[in-house]
Amino acid sequence: MKVTEHIENAQGKTLFSFEILPPLKGQNIQSIFDGIDPLMEFKPPFIDVTYHREEYDYKELPSGLLERRVVKKRPGTVGICSAIQNKYQVDAIPHILCGGFSKEDTENFLIDLDFLGIQNVVALRGDAVKNEIYFRPEKDGHAYASELVTQIVNLNNGIYLDDELQNSASTNFCIGVAGYPEKHMEAPSLDSDIHFLKQKIKNGAQYIVTQLFFDNQKFFEFVDKCRKEGITVPIIPGLKPIATKKHLNMIPHRFNVDLPDDLIMEVVKAKDNAAVKQVGIEWCIAQSKELVKAGIPVLHYYSMGKAENIKAIAKEIF
Repeated sequence: MKVTEHIENAQGKTLFSFEILPPLKGQNIQSIFDGIDPLMEFKPPFIDVTYHREEYDYKELPSGLLERRVVKKRPGTVGICSAIQNKYQVDAIPHILCGGFSKEDTENFLIDLDFLGIQNVVALRGDAVKNEIYFRPEKDGHAYASELVTQIVNLNNGIYLDDELQNSASTNFCIGVAGYPEKHMEAPSLDSDIHFLKQKIKNGAQYIVTQLFFDNQKFFEFVDKCRKEGITVPIIPGLKPIATKKHLNMIPHRFNVDLPDDLIMEVVKAKDNAAVKQVGIEWCIAQSKELVKAGIPVLHYYSMGKAENIKAIAKEIF
């Protein structure tokens, strides 16, 4: 079932969903199930699975020269989605990126998903690889998520890259895209960021999932700005509880978000990371309650494969 259909069928009730990342290469699927099993009591209608593009490392050869190697540290998104749908009978939503994909790679990826009965995707540009400052698309790949959305919509209309195909089948993907309540780190302003978000919706995206945030007022203001720009699709907030003192520095740097002073002071006062984790849980519970009260259709939690703190939050909300 499509995400938009899940929201319609809920008839105003706030739904619970979460996101996982594939395990590091060498681990098995059980590590994924261990992160999902404790959260199934809250009846998530769908679970997102991130896609991690290739990275590069360099190996020194006996000659002293360096050989660049392509490494995929977290493969398995498609297989994990299939396993989730088979084991839990809920919709699995893979992320699909511009980075690391040519248009033909994208088409073949989407065909595989369609064959597996996966009806939802999240279309993202993706980050630059670690040794590059700015994102660089693949040769014959997409530079922007809006272009990726267009390709998915084309496939939904039976339009493939090979225009000589006859009697081509149409896919039926529901397309989600990312939104940034505090703007994307590369955007010059929030208004300009929403302008490009609107283009993704215009091209055919059907719902938005936001970057994490810790101040609900910023989310509400973001939604208001989107509505004033004519964006009417569901906007799903992304939430992540703080869990360690290192998050005070890592989260603003990695995700370009501000932390409220009250939250910062509570984390600073915490005697250890166990206490920080409890602060993060309580803050996220308060955020969640306010969002539910505001009638938000889905709360989406970034679990990173760790269920304990997400379960503690969900117990108070769902």
